[in-house]
Parts: sequence; C-alpha cells; structure tokens
Amino acid sequence: MRRGLLSLLLTCALSPFVAGQPGTAGSGVITGRVRLTAPAPGNPIIRMGMDPRCAEATRGKRIVQDAVVTSADGGLANAFVHLAGSFPDAPRPAGAVTIDQHNCLYRPRVVGARVGQTIEFRNSDPTLHNVHGLSDASNEFNVGQPVKGQVFGFQLKREEVMLHITCDVHRWMTAYVGVVDHPYFAVSGEQGTFTIDAIPPGRHTIRAWHERYGTLTQSVEVAGGNTAVVEFIYTGSERPGPQR
Repeated sequence: MRRGLLSLLLTCALSPFVAGQPGTAGSGVITGRVRLTAPAPGNPIIRMGMDPRCAEATRGKRIVQDAVVTSADGGLANAFVHLAGSFPDAPRPAGAVTIDQHNCLYRPRVVGARVGQTIEFRNSDPTLHNVHGLSDASNEFNVGQPVKGQVFGFQLKREEVMLHITCDVHRWMTAYVGVVDHPYFAVSGEQGTFTIDAIPPGRHTIRAWHERYGTLTQSVEVAGGNTAVVEFIYTGSERPGPQR
C-alpha cells in the first residue's frame, strides 16, 4: 500500500502541465483552435536571386511566403490569440523572445511577447540583414546586422497588435510580434490549436489576429479549475485592417 501511494505521488509530481490543470490555484484555462473554412490560397513563391548568398542557401528548394499555413482539415497556424483588457501585474519572463534570420527568412514568423520584455534578432546567415520594426506604439527600430552570429536586442515599450518586422535588404522577409502587457496570449500551432493557462476567473474578451484575415473577437467565461473551449472560424472573406 505504501509503495503504491509513493508511486502515485511521484507520478503526480513529475507529470507535465496539461489543459485543465491551471498553473495557479483558482485560475482557469482556455484551449481552442483557429480554423479556415475556405480552401487555403496559394502562397507566392519567393525569388531570392537578388542576393546570391540567399539563392545559394535555398538552391533546389521551393521557398514560399508562408502567409497562410493550414492543416489538412483547415487548422490555421500563426494566429496570435490574446485576451483584451487590463489585468493585475504578473512577473515578466526573464528570458528574451528570439526571432532567427536563417536562409533569408524570419523564423518564427509570428511570436508573442510582454511589454518590458526583450526581443532578440539573431543573424544566422553569412549576409547582411536589416531588422526594421514598423511601429505605431514607440516600438520602432532600424538596425543593420552585417555579421553572421550578430544579435540585436530591443526592449518592447508599449502594447501593440501587431508590430510588423521587415528587412530593408530583403523585401520578402516579414515577421510579426504581438506585444501585450499580460501573460494571457498564445500563437496557434500547425493544427491551429492554442492554450492559454493560469487565467483569472471571469468573463473575458478574447481575440485572434491573422496577417491575412485580420481580427476575430469572442467573449468567453473562465471558471477557476476548469477549461473553457473557444473556436475561431475564418471564412476566407475577412480582410485585415491597414498595415504598414
């Protein structure tokens, strides 16, 4: 009996977090999916011939602009999902959010970060890149990175959905950073799924942003110790608002 109880306690202690097990006592979880019901449009092919080093790095590969990435059943990746509104202060992560420049593309294409957190851009290519943040919220920067291995860090100053990142040298390079002043956000994965945990109980406004289809908004009730399920459905007819 004691051996069985000890085994159970060890199993519980070592088990990873799963949806439905909020990270903070009395908090809740939102899990969900972002879907596109229309056929996914074809993404344009990127022509990298203007930079011989980019062309050499991707020789023999068909490189496309991954604006719309879907699973077989319509799960939509790279949607930034976040709660809207004000929340009590929560500790900011000590580490930086990193975007890599590899084979003349930004990876990941979409990330989320906190106000006050540092976002780092690493140049993993043996060619010049220029990291240009196009911001309406004092998050602007414009920095050249001519050396492979060079890292540029910027501390995000204000909320912004979304901060658009471009490269003035390679015009096809693009990335987006969702900047919010709380920890309740996620980016949908390859199947369109996302999870946001440790959410204060109550009724919340939740939004999904996608670079091609814009923003969808819902209201969701979160109960302590429970999981709320949300589905965002794009029909393909939506269009984003003005972008830089």
